[in-house]
Amino acid sequence: MPRNAKTIFNRRAKEAWFLTMPALLMLFGVAGWPLFRTFFYSFTDAALDTPDEYSLVGLTNYLGWVDGEAIGVLADPLWWRSVVNTLSFAAVSVTCELILGMAVALLMHQSLRGRGLIRTAVLIPWAIPTIVSAKMWGWMFHDQYGVVNDILSRLGLIDHPVAWIAEPFLSMCAVVIADVWKTTPFMALLLLAALQTIPTSLYEAARVDGASAWTRFWHITIPLIRPAMIVALIFRAMDALRVFDLIYVLTSNSEATISVSGYARDQLVGYQKMGTGSAASVLVFLMVTMVAACFLYFNRIAAGSGEK
Repeated sequence: MPRNAKTIFNRRAKEAWFLTMPALLMLFGVAGWPLFRTFFYSFTDAALDTPDEYSLVGLTNYLGWVDGEAIGVLADPLWWRSVVNTLSFAAVSVTCELILGMAVALLMHQSLRGRGLIRTAVLIPWAIPTIVSAKMWGWMFHDQYGVVNDILSRLGLIDHPVAWIAEPFLSMCAVVIADVWKTTPFMALLLLAALQTIPTSLYEAARVDGASAWTRFWHITIPLIRPAMIVALIFRAMDALRVFDLIYVLTSNSEATISVSGYARDQLVGYQKMGTGSAASVLVFLMVTMVAACFLYFNRIAAGSGEK
């Protein structure tokens, strides 16, 4: 690199750091410092009512032994139950949201009369607060007065009311249905924005060559919207792995549907164990980070194979 070009590059790099420093400092103050304190408290026996009175206990909150018996978050069967619940919920809900969101995005991308009204209507579930939608779905799934049982009975699919919230498997199904209904519009809008960047000339050339609709979708649409799809999947996967309010309001955080965030909340607020709750929160953070890193890694591999 020529000396003048290198000097200009270094000056612009310094200007960039200078301009972004206030935002970085604010980000550290809002997110970095609380995260550091959470890591610190996870190595202590602090209680929520007396956070300043603590002693260091090392990795005991994660995994330790007292009188030959394992203790800590990783030794608690309820933690592993919450991990299975969270991963199952995230996998099923995000997959359904991707499929339905793609279908809705393709529909809204067509030249239809009233397309603007359709796009506005699709936003309604996403605009409703999660607590409100959870209470709404809770009444809809009510075993005696819920509209879901009423519709299913009228269609002849059930012959007696179903206790959606009381039964373990059905309660998880209810949570997934409520989450898919609320967050599919988010996925659809992101995919729609990506679809609008694809030149129509590519589809016209493919039609001339005799490519079918599925071939055009698989070899033109999917490769070109893949970056936006990965971003949408990362956002939705991170939200799904951190889910708390929907499950807590809809199913009262029962063992059948408890998430890792719900487990951390119970340890921190319910049992006043600040150290154990912080350890669970750190594990949630690590789990979400690893899932996001896996998405980025596989996307890089897919992009590299596509270029070849």
